[in-house]
Amino acid sequence: MIPIDFTHAPDRESWVDSANQLETDFPIQNLPFAVFHTGDDDRRIGVGIGDQILDLKHCANHGLLAEEFVEPARQDVLNGLMGLGPSQRIELRQAISQLLHVSTEADRSTLEDGLHFQDAVEFSLPCQIHDYTDFYASIFHATNVGSMFRPNNPLLPNYKHIPIGYHGRASSIVVSGTDLVRPVGQKAPAEEGQGPTRSPAALLDYELEVGFYVAQGNRLGTTIPIDQAEQHLFGMCLVNDWSARDLQKWEYQPLGPFLAKSFATTVSPWVVTMEALAPFRVAEYQRPEGDPQPLDYLSSSENSSSGGVDIQLMVSLSSQQMRDRGLPAERLSQTRFTNMYWTIAQILTHHASNGCNLQPGDLMASGTVSGPNRNERGSMIELTWNGDASNPTPGTDRTPLILPTGEERKFLADGDELILHGFCKNEQYRRIGFGQCRGTVQPAI
Repeated sequence: MIPIDFTHAPDRESWVDSANQLETDFPIQNLPFAVFHTGDDDRRIGVGIGDQILDLKHCANHGLLAEEFVEPARQDVLNGLMGLGPSQRIELRQAISQLLHVSTEADRSTLEDGLHFQDAVEFSLPCQIHDYTDFYASIFHATNVGSMFRPNNPLLPNYKHIPIGYHGRASSIVVSGTDLVRPVGQKAPAEEGQGPTRSPAALLDYELEVGFYVAQGNRLGTTIPIDQAEQHLFGMCLVNDWSARDLQKWEYQPLGPFLAKSFATTVSPWVVTMEALAPFRVAEYQRPEGDPQPLDYLSSSENSSSGGVDIQLMVSLSSQQMRDRGLPAERLSQTRFTNMYWTIAQILTHHASNGCNLQPGDLMASGTVSGPNRNERGSMIELTWNGDASNPTPGTDRTPLILPTGEERKFLADGDELILHGFCKNEQYRRIGFGQCRGTVQPAI
């Protein structure tokens, strides 16, 4: 596992004052990466610090980075930095932390010239995403959804033996803040004997997920052993894997999701590195007695003791009426990433176990993160139990969501904005955040 060092010290402070505020997402202990631009300027890599972002290309051009980091820092995507070795990534983090520390020996005025306020820049996707794979790693989500359609057999026989996933569409991944156009597609016949119809998706949903980016990959035909998996992970982000449930119902058999998922996936602009997350590693999910243990290639003592990541996750909704009336977004659910049945290392190892070659910048997503309680469900289909209002008793599984304006939601309406947020926090270390992952639904074209 990644060692905890001086960069994680809870009393460490930055000369950027906003980074020292207790509730900031980006204290000096975090230092997440993003790609940004100002106006018509070229895209460049930055590091989040408080309410600002430090331009790494500026640092490279002014001799503030070691020679081995200069060319990757000058690129307009993170793939070059993602391809560095584990020890180099730690060295770069330590160097940036020293530049931003209160006692920095670098020229402060030069550093200040490389700072921009985050609300004054525009963000792009953090890297060139070659491939995207979405998983189904929350047993609570899988059980909930399975119970709606297979009440007597919610989990398929392979679920507890293998991380289930599907190959997503990398070209339709968009950065936070990008609007979502409601998709149009085929739907199942309304009655027996009728044909399918085609119309805008009526059962539009969100999925609260966590993503992780590949660092150094592997050659085609080789594998990544479980004990080496985390050396091949660069960092994590928030993901909203939008879903059209009525399209999905018609198309998913026999080969799984297709057009119901490929119209858009939103990612947060920030990549929180695995080094920053070192103080928040926990044991893997404790499987109930009687559940099968993973096969040997998915098992290790290290993964068992520290394969989990304790991320608190929240999703909120803001309707157009709420924004017009100046009302704050409504919290829909809050859960933890510790509820995942499979760890990120198991997911990556399994992905490469057949010799599949992974590349720097490949994105994998966890699948919907849900917990055991209703207020921990990470999708609308779970919160409203597939939109079934046949049991309108408040507090039950089938209760539609009622917003502060009195609006009812079974699925998403045009104008709805979804906001995902996440952070890590414990008593020993500074709170670090993931920023936000936002998207607003626009009418079908």
